[in-house]
Amino acid sequence: MNAFRFVCAAALSLALVAPAFAKSASRMRLLASPDPAKIGRTVRLQAEVDGRGLGPTGKVTFSDGAVVIGAALLSRIGAGQATLTGGATHACAVSAAGGARCWGGNDRGALGDGSTKQRDAPVDVQGLSHDIVAVTGGILHSCALTSAGAVKCWGFNNSGILGDGTSNDRLRPVGVSGLSSGVVAVAAGAVHTCALTSAGAAKCWGYNSEGQLGDGTTSSRRTPVDVAGLSSGVVAITGGREHTCAATSAGAVKCWGYNDRGQIGDGTTSDHSAPVAVSGLSSGVVGISAGGAHSCALTSAGAVLCWGANFDGQLGDGTYENRSTPVAVSGLSSGVVAISAGEYHTCALTGAGAVLCWGSNSFGALGDASTPGSRPIPGPVTGLSSGVRVVAAGGSHTCALTSAGAVQCWGQNFFGQIGDGTNTHRSTPTPVLRLTPAVRGRALLSTRSLGVGAHTLQASFPGDAAHDPSSAAQSQTIVP
Repeated sequence: MNAFRFVCAAALSLALVAPAFAKSASRMRLLASPDPAKIGRTVRLQAEVDGRGLGPTGKVTFSDGAVVIGAALLSRIGAGQATLTGGATHACAVSAAGGARCWGGNDRGALGDGSTKQRDAPVDVQGLSHDIVAVTGGILHSCALTSAGAVKCWGFNNSGILGDGTSNDRLRPVGVSGLSSGVVAVAAGAVHTCALTSAGAAKCWGYNSEGQLGDGTTSSRRTPVDVAGLSSGVVAITGGREHTCAATSAGAVKCWGYNDRGQIGDGTTSDHSAPVAVSGLSSGVVGISAGGAHSCALTSAGAVLCWGANFDGQLGDGTYENRSTPVAVSGLSSGVVAISAGEYHTCALTGAGAVLCWGSNSFGALGDASTPGSRPIPGPVTGLSSGVRVVAAGGSHTCALTSAGAVQCWGQNFFGQIGDGTNTHRSTPTPVLRLTPAVRGRALLSTRSLGVGAHTLQASFPGDAAHDPSSAAQSQTIVP
């Protein structure tokens, strides 16, 4: 009895003097659009808070100087789409520490680790150990966006894909000319790259034989050029194999470039070297994703529409017919929060955290444990009926970030792009080794309360049981 009392007393004493559970750091980015905005127009505020594990939870408070505008809850499903990417034969992710890590094919340096050796598990991108908020992958190159709004690229550089003014391959990240600040999104196509600025302008660089840069020419560019007619009002951009699409603040979609399968969506198969409107999508679109030769859009109602090449059923309409205008994806008329188009397949993430994929199932890219073939309508990914935060489709592989704070991949693994330490193809989700990914929460608030003049907007996250507080500021101008 005395011994029992001694043990209990000792345990209580240790509990009283033991240090509190160490919290993880959180990182915040605040975006405001449009900027500048006219008086009376709605300004959309978006706070992104990165953490680890289950991710940050709770509210973000928005203020204009010392005046509180409002507060919004963090949502984690679909919030971190930019933190995970699938290239043609590689993949990259933003780590919980804010670094960039890549794995898979590395023939021309797409992993950014200073070598051309393929890696079957994640490696650090040299020089990008912190402050990274987004990653994107092409066929043989990759790019990252920093918290300061700078774009860094590495890998294959034929025709100036990396945007550094040369055509020399880079085994480590280099800065993109003229984009050392002010960028809010970056998107890699197959052999071109595009960026979206805080002013809502679209810029592209690299290979341009089909007009995928959108500058009205077919001349390749080694540094960024303006996309014709898109100097403002753009809220999202995505790159396909040889085409590009953008979504505007009005919810419209415009595409340009190669159009042999109708991937531009204007009802023709004629190429366009400058943006054209996608038929039927003049409003209501909140997300876009371009695949090999197809494109998809997500509406505010949670519906998915796709157009372009459909020989593997990647449009999801139950047929194998190419479509030059958008068609509804079967069974996905509501409830979807994010989409990702791969080379020949497409995936969607629902608000319940389920992943559905359709199109080519070569090497198991659809993740349903079935034999290779194709599926022209969405089907569930084995084991991912809930709890998924992010989905990213690559060449013939796919990756997802789960609510447990882990990345899983499936599909082709010739180059180690599954990241499980092998080269064995996987037809169901398989954990990626040696990766602690960033888990992002997003809070949205719209306001019309800002008066004419310059404003300093702020967002504050008070922290939660697992994360320290963080905050961010963003300038905003309101004009008469």
